[in-house]
Amino acid sequence: MSCGIHYLASVFMAVAPNFVCGIPGNVSSVLFYNSSESTIEDIWTLWTSTENYIVVQLENGEIWELNQCSRSKREVSLDLAYEYKGNKSIFSCSDGFLYDDTKWKSTVVTQWDLVCDREWLAKLIQPTFMLGVLIGAVIFGDIADRLGRQRVIWFTSAGQFVFGIAVAFTFDYYSFMIVRFLLAMVSSGYLVVAFVYVTEFVGIKARTWASMHVHAFFAMGIMVVALVGFLVRTWWVYQIFLSIATLPFVLCCWMLPETPFWLLSEERYEDAQKVINIMARWNKVSTPCKVFELRSVQQDDLVSGRTSDNDMSSTKKHNILDLFCNWHIARRTITVWLIWFTGSLGYYVFSLSSVSLGGNEYLNLFLIGAVELPCYIIACIGMDKLGRRNTLIPFLILSALICVLIMFIPQDFNTLIILANMAGKFSIGVAFGLIYLYTAELYPTIVRSLAVGSGSMMCRAGSVVAPFCVYLRSVWIFMPLLLVGIMALLSGILTIMLPETLGKPLTNTLVEATEMGRNKKSCSGKTPPAHSGVALEKIEMFGQETVSTEK
Repeated sequence: MSCGIHYLASVFMAVAPNFVCGIPGNVSSVLFYNSSESTIEDIWTLWTSTENYIVVQLENGEIWELNQCSRSKREVSLDLAYEYKGNKSIFSCSDGFLYDDTKWKSTVVTQWDLVCDREWLAKLIQPTFMLGVLIGAVIFGDIADRLGRQRVIWFTSAGQFVFGIAVAFTFDYYSFMIVRFLLAMVSSGYLVVAFVYVTEFVGIKARTWASMHVHAFFAMGIMVVALVGFLVRTWWVYQIFLSIATLPFVLCCWMLPETPFWLLSEERYEDAQKVINIMARWNKVSTPCKVFELRSVQQDDLVSGRTSDNDMSSTKKHNILDLFCNWHIARRTITVWLIWFTGSLGYYVFSLSSVSLGGNEYLNLFLIGAVELPCYIIACIGMDKLGRRNTLIPFLILSALICVLIMFIPQDFNTLIILANMAGKFSIGVAFGLIYLYTAELYPTIVRSLAVGSGSMMCRAGSVVAPFCVYLRSVWIFMPLLLVGIMALLSGILTIMLPETLGKPLTNTLVEATEMGRNKKSCSGKTPPAHSGVALEKIEMFGQETVSTEK
């Protein structure tokens, strides 16, 4: 939930309200078309287009036309009128800008004048955050494997709170961006390790539903952003409230034990046994698992692996090239990567653009978050009843069709547009929710973590691209939807060629994974001997089956 809060906080923090150039003097009267007002603040309710301008008369008699990024002084001061055909002197906005504060009293845009020639700085806020998400996931994912899940959760949760508060007290744009980047890194690390933690503590039968719960609470974080944005209209106060909302999670993290799987991988058997005994007491298990029994199973399996004919292959280090060892595995990898990228791209395009749909932007974002809750339930049921592929294909194609449908809805049908966007977020959310488990099942044990990790990298790449995609609305209002629709349709078509994994045992070698795709061609030299029986399942649970995903 706390990660969902910070990931989407900039939706309201970086709002760019209506604005015009500042005034070089005291105003005596203001004119906007046929409306004459005493102050510019009274004009904002009539403002309809960025091409509009405001005419003001100063106390010294000068008449100025105020545009968004320039202002002009009328050379001949006649009676105050909106239309003027005479000569004008054009000036830059050296006296700053006047902003519409009817909705937001202050945003980072108004705080540091991130408009006109500085507008690109405002558009870097969300992409830079997502870049921090990418880097943080890589760094803290590796640290969690070295130092343990518990320590990284402690550090990242505390760092998320500290950096979240620090953002509100930054003194300029560049310090704001640096602190937000650090916040993104720890938030990403927090989310990555949270998924790993849940995966390692929850049994295989409940793992799908448990991971979907993490997705669901991320969506609840988005709903919190909408609620706080509605109640608090000053950006730094808004940021403080959002950060305080994450404080309970920081306190809870200090009560979490280390996962027994990581303790076993570090040969800290006594500590692992203590955790297992606590779990047994909570679950009222009279005969808890004994660590020495698992050790003997693991050692026996390793001995049998060394005595096989391909013992050199069993210790071979695998790399990303193994995901392209033959045409069928390579085609599978490209398709899976595309689905990861499309899911993340669609997720953020629908989320970030929700505030631009018309109507109440706070309600729009709240509904966009709320619609995720039932979509994960549908994803779980569909995965268990219809299969992974048979659930993924229709929802990817459906999201593409919804993107096309939205283009044909008249712009003044706000309610219908919002409902269609919610449907699009729902359909892409189902696909995004199930892809990580499907990826884990499509690849053998020897490269499973590598496959999921590479897919996660494509997911983060999609989250970096998404804000730029949303900005393409300025080129054509439907450009983001068109791009998401094309990607979703292409992904849905390519998914047809993927094998179904429902009810099938996990593969152990690249040969078996290729055969699951109905191809007998092997990846010679790249497949260690297949381990069998209970021992493989035990070792797999100790780390290789542990997969993670993040928004």
